[in-house]
Amino acid sequence: MKRSALLSFLLALSLLAGCQAAPPAEAPQDRRSVTVVMGPTSEPEAGFDPIHGWGAGEHVHEPLIQSTLTVTNPDLTIGYDLATDMRVSEDGLAWTVTIREGVKFTDGNALTAADVAFTYNAARDGSSVNDFTMLNRAEAADDTTVIFHMNRPFSIWPYTMATLGIVPEDSYDPETYGSNPVGSGRYLLKQWDRGQQVILEANPDYYGEKPKMERVNILFMEEDAAFLAVQAGQADLAYTSVPYSDQTVDGYSLLSVRTVDNRGINLPVTMSSPTMELPVRQAINMGIDRQRMIDNVLDGYGTPAYSVCDGLPWYSPVNEVAYDPEGARALLDEWGWPVGPDGIRVRGTSEMELSLTIYYAAGDSVRQGLAAELANQLKELGIEADIKGVGWDTAYEDAQFNPLVWGWGAHTPMELYNIYHTDDPDGYSARYSPYASPAADELMDAALACPDLEESYALWQQAQEEIAGDVPWVWLVNVDHLYWVRDGLAVAEQKIHPHGHGWSIVNNVDQWSWE
Repeated sequence: MKRSALLSFLLALSLLAGCQAAPPAEAPQDRRSVTVVMGPTSEPEAGFDPIHGWGAGEHVHEPLIQSTLTVTNPDLTIGYDLATDMRVSEDGLAWTVTIREGVKFTDGNALTAADVAFTYNAARDGSSVNDFTMLNRAEAADDTTVIFHMNRPFSIWPYTMATLGIVPEDSYDPETYGSNPVGSGRYLLKQWDRGQQVILEANPDYYGEKPKMERVNILFMEEDAAFLAVQAGQADLAYTSVPYSDQTVDGYSLLSVRTVDNRGINLPVTMSSPTMELPVRQAINMGIDRQRMIDNVLDGYGTPAYSVCDGLPWYSPVNEVAYDPEGARALLDEWGWPVGPDGIRVRGTSEMELSLTIYYAAGDSVRQGLAAELANQLKELGIEADIKGVGWDTAYEDAQFNPLVWGWGAHTPMELYNIYHTDDPDGYSARYSPYASPAADELMDAALACPDLEESYALWQQAQEEIAGDVPWVWLVNVDHLYWVRDGLAVAEQKIHPHGHGWSIVNNVDQWSWE
């Protein structure tokens, strides 16, 4: 075991002792509390400040301490939290949102539309990890009405509203708020020991249903230390991964949560890459056995990935491709890539080999395993493939010329737009798999301009139908999120998790209970 993991575990024991932790392998005596272990990267660097990204970013979740205007339902459609009604103008440039009355911040002050407008304008002007370039300004028309004036039509604005918690205008201090947040959500921050733990307690003045779980202790540990905490019975729920999935721990079971936390590769279309040829991209896509990848690399804990939005309301099954290695080989034969004497395909008399180097983030065992499995499967098709681990300091540049194993997945159609829309200079399509699909661009633009959110789903699906045949990216697997759960803890039904194995698990911790 790493020394850092042992120190982390010993520190956790002392922290839990101070929190009157449960005895090993037994349900806690206080059946209104739960102890959850997350990875160190789940601790927000800027504290619990929505304006700087708490609740948003890669680990998208409801912010718990603050309220949001909207929420995502279990089926990833939009529901209401602070909002009671919303309507958009015919031109898509104004969203009028009515907020509920009688909501108070934990400092006793009323939450009004002025606080909502302040929060959104500050997030637009600040360093939020969320994109607010579509927002011109937020305006409080009266105490219960806020109007969002947009720079451009943005039908999926309700998905942005689901991640931004509301802060109080009168008392917000950007220097101190992250450590001492004032919100109106289900919980309040009782204690934060940086690098160690967070303690949340139920907000007694919460306007919604009273949380069943009144105290939530969250520890930040490396993965091996988290497993030690489970073995010692000092955690009620702890994140884990495939290398630990074949273990058994008395008093615990393994929970597997479906995700859209996908892994895939970009296929550069630069002149120096053989993937500039469409038949090569198509052959790779149809020649991959995704289930074999799941079995060999993820020990069965995953689902085949065919897009960046599998299982979400705007997903189109047109992305799905049947595993057809014989068809892939025939396609490569047809397009002038016969198999050479050493089993590797060559281009005619030039004897140029069909070869790739698959890059992955060094230190990420799952991406390394997927890269290796992909290389093995490509060799069975006659494509020479090597793998190379790189740091993120060079990975983005490397991906302009070589396939790189990426991780994506978010609760918003904007993920699809950013990856595939060719007019976005900051989009990943433009940088790593540039190809032009004016028809797809037009459909995605129409989806953003659509006056009805649910109607826009069909336009996003039609855009995918235009993109599917071009194969600028090949999606491999969706990685299940794994957790050790103490017997007797009823974890509420989870929606599909986005990319990032973090706070999403506690999105509905207020609904958990002890049986």
